[in-house]
Amino acid sequence: MEDRIINTSNGLPKTNSSPLADSSVLKVWGGRNLDGHVTISGAKNSALVLMAGALLCSGDCRIRNVPLLADVSRMGEVLSALGMRLKRDGNIIDINASEITTSKAPYELVTQLRASFFAIGPLLARLGEAQMPLPGGCAIGARPVDLHVRGLQAMGAEVQIEHGICNARVTDGSRRLKGAKIYLDLPSVGATETLMMAATLADGETIIENSAREPEVVDLANFCISMGAKIEGAGTSKIVIQGVPQLHSTDYNVIPDRIEAGTFLLAAAITRSELILSPVMPEHLMPVIAKLQEIGVPIIEEAPDCLRIKPAEILKATDIDTMPHPGFPTDMQAPFMSLLAIANGDSIINETVFENRLRHASELNRLGADIRVKGNSAFVRGVSELSGAPVEGTDLRAAAAMVVAGLAASGETTIKGLNYLDRGYDRFDLKLQKIGAKIERIEENAESTQETNGAASISG
Repeated sequence: MEDRIINTSNGLPKTNSSPLADSSVLKVWGGRNLDGHVTISGAKNSALVLMAGALLCSGDCRIRNVPLLADVSRMGEVLSALGMRLKRDGNIIDINASEITTSKAPYELVTQLRASFFAIGPLLARLGEAQMPLPGGCAIGARPVDLHVRGLQAMGAEVQIEHGICNARVTDGSRRLKGAKIYLDLPSVGATETLMMAATLADGETIIENSAREPEVVDLANFCISMGAKIEGAGTSKIVIQGVPQLHSTDYNVIPDRIEAGTFLLAAAITRSELILSPVMPEHLMPVIAKLQEIGVPIIEEAPDCLRIKPAEILKATDIDTMPHPGFPTDMQAPFMSLLAIANGDSIINETVFENRLRHASELNRLGADIRVKGNSAFVRGVSELSGAPVEGTDLRAAAAMVVAGLAASGETTIKGLNYLDRGYDRFDLKLQKIGAKIERIEENAESTQETNGAASISG
C-alpha cells in the first residue's frame, strides 16, 4: 500500500473489524534463495510507547518512522478515546493532546493491547487521575503490573485494582505526583517506561534503580528529552528524572526495529542467502549477531546503519539463554529456534523471561523438526531438512518463526495466526516477496488468492 493519508475518525485505520486477519493464511513455498535489500521499519515497541508518551505534552507531537501495524492502529484508538487527536500520513503520525476529555481508557481496547496500559503514567502525571483496565496481548505468560503500581504509589498515588480496572489518583491539592526513589524487583521494560513518563511531570527528583536497559527505553527517554524532560541514565540500571512543570511540542524519529531486523537476518541465514538490511542500529542487534556468527553465519557492517549477511557454509548448533537487554532478547527466541532446527548438532534454548513461550516448538515439529520441551527449556536436535505442513503462529514471534521455517522447508507451508503476525511486522510478506520469497496471503478456502498489504487490520 502506498503511503497516504488514511481518513478515519482518529486519522488511523480501524482495528475493531478485521476479519481478514483471522480468516487469511500465508502460503510459503520453501527452498528459494533470497537476495536484495530490506528496508527495516520503525520499532513497534518504541512507536507504541512514544504514542502514549505524547499524552505528556499539551501541544502537538509529530512521530516519524511509525510502522504500519495493527497494534499502532489499536493504540491510536485508545488515545482517541481519551480525547487526543491523531492523523497519519504514511509513516508520520501527528498527535495533539491539548484536550484530554477523560481519564478512563476503554476496557475493550486496552485488554487487546498490553502497551496501552503504559498510558497510566502520563495520564496520572497530566490529570492527577487515571482509570486503566488491566492489559492484554499475546498469551506468552504472566506480565503483572505490580511493579508499575508500587512505583506509582511511591510517587504519591493511591492505587486500587477492582473488577479488572486499575484506579489511580493523586489526592493532595496539587494533583501532582512527587519524586521518589524506586527500586524495581525486576528490570521490567513496561514498569520502567511507565514510571519514567510519570516522573517527567512530578515534583522533584525520581530515581529508578534496576531499570530496564532496552533500546526502546532509551528511545522513550530521548523522546521525552526532546519535549523538555530532564532525564539521565537511560540505558543503564539507574535512571534519574528531574520533574518539570510541563513539556513542549516535538518532532521525533522512532528507532529502527531490532526484532524485525533480527527476523530478516534469520530468514537469510536459514535460506543460506545474502541480504542487505538498513536502516539498523548494529549495537541493538549485538546478541543476535554474536549468536549468528557463533553458528557460522558471516555478518558484515557495511555502514553505521547497514548490515550485510552472507550464506554460512555449515550451520552449527549453539545454546541460548534469553535475558533482559543486553542479553539475548526473548522476542528473537522463536525465530532462532527455526534456524537451530536445521543446524548440525544439539542445541538448548532456555527461556528465562516468560514462562509460556515455547509453544511454537510443537508447531516446528509438524514441519519435521526434532524438538523436546521440558519446563522452560527446549532441546533441539538438528535435522537435515524441514518439510512443508499446515502450522499456526501461537503468538506474535511464534508466527514469525513459522514464516522463517517455511522459507527453508521443502514444499508448501500454510501458516495460520496472521492476526498475531500483523501486530508486530510491517508488511512482512510483501517485504519477503520483494527479495525473492514465494509467499502469498490468501483467504482460507478461497478459490483464488487475494494479496493484501501485509497488515490485515490496515485497509486502504
